[in-house]
Amino acid sequence: MDTKRPPGQVRIPQSGNREAREPQPLWGSARIRQSCLRPQFRVRSFGYGSRWNGAPKPASNRGRTPRDYTSQAKPSDSKQKVSRSQWCVPTVYGRGKAADERRTESFLLLTAQKKLSKLHGAQCARLPMSNSPVTNVMSNDIRCNAGTRPVGAKCVVPAGSTVTVEMHQQPNDRSCAQEAIGGAHHGPVAVYLSKVSDATKADGSAPWFKIFEDSWAKNSAGGSGDDDFWGTKDLNSCCGKMSVPIPSDLAAGDYLLRAEALALHTAGGSGGAQFYMTCYQLSITGTGTRTPAGVSLPGAFSASDPGILVNIHGSMSSYKPPGPAVIQGGTTKRAGSACVGCERTCAPGSGPSGTATQAPQPTGGDGGSGPGPAPTGCTAQLYGQCGGIGWTGCMACASGSCVRLNDYYSQCQA
Repeated sequence: MDTKRPPGQVRIPQSGNREAREPQPLWGSARIRQSCLRPQFRVRSFGYGSRWNGAPKPASNRGRTPRDYTSQAKPSDSKQKVSRSQWCVPTVYGRGKAADERRTESFLLLTAQKKLSKLHGAQCARLPMSNSPVTNVMSNDIRCNAGTRPVGAKCVVPAGSTVTVEMHQQPNDRSCAQEAIGGAHHGPVAVYLSKVSDATKADGSAPWFKIFEDSWAKNSAGGSGDDDFWGTKDLNSCCGKMSVPIPSDLAAGDYLLRAEALALHTAGGSGGAQFYMTCYQLSITGTGTRTPAGVSLPGAFSASDPGILVNIHGSMSSYKPPGPAVIQGGTTKRAGSACVGCERTCAPGSGPSGTATQAPQPTGGDGGSGPGPAPTGCTAQLYGQCGGIGWTGCMACASGSCVRLNDYYSQCQA
């Protein structure tokens, strides 16, 4: 494995005996930004930010300090060979000996009345503590990823609105020039909701129901599953964005939104499928009354499910994604179909003032080299990283000031 750490990436000490690994190129910041699932809330994602620019304000605790990203990250159970390429929201490649690790940038974007409002996912997103995939489907990590904890804020989302999940390979790069999920990390994309009494305290044990799915479709011109249409390929063709409608008849209240990308490139053996997910704390408003039945996580998946234990490198005639069916009133997107709405029109840096900027998420280092000197003469953009242990990027802010959020992350804020 190449021991050189790409410029601008943060090296974070790993807990336990886990070796710090070099993040590989790869769903959002699987962050959600209203949306990066990482859509764009003023949440911390499928990003971090400290301003709403007209979007609904968090239901509570707007000023909470972000949690420390270094809290005990659990080692990956994966023993599969993976290639050096990995993706931002979660997708990984395959042929190497290191566990797959992808940079995940997530955002949640809210589309309402033909105007994109900013709800930065950094404040309501439970950001993963590492870039490693979850491979043990019977672990509680399958709920909201390993090492994640509740955050103080909630993102207010009207029922019937649309959030956009957005993912990218690298921090500070929402460019469409690079694939959102690099390499042959093909698989389905799914979004779940779970009705909870308080999203800032929920542990993910309440039932989950699926509201969105972009899975698989046969490509008659292809010879193997690698050539077929997949949800992760749609993320790539749509600049890392995927629009997810929130059913209009859902009962108002607190929810966890779980955005998941499943990479199947090494799924031919048990434990080879790689789950990448981020959970967001939402407060859904509206007059609906429906609370759909759900499934338990863990419990909804088995390592031997045909949608999890599968060889996608041969010819495929069908594919059934894991988990429950999409609920009535949910959305099933046909893999390979055209991008819609914000997926094509909201290019990075374009659109109304509500468009959120991406904030980087700390990632593991190469386990050996220390941080290099910070570049001189450069400035970080608003809500971008400007400091922290191991940070080698810009230390000055183009606007606002650099605010320390924890030992490993400082951010440019207005």
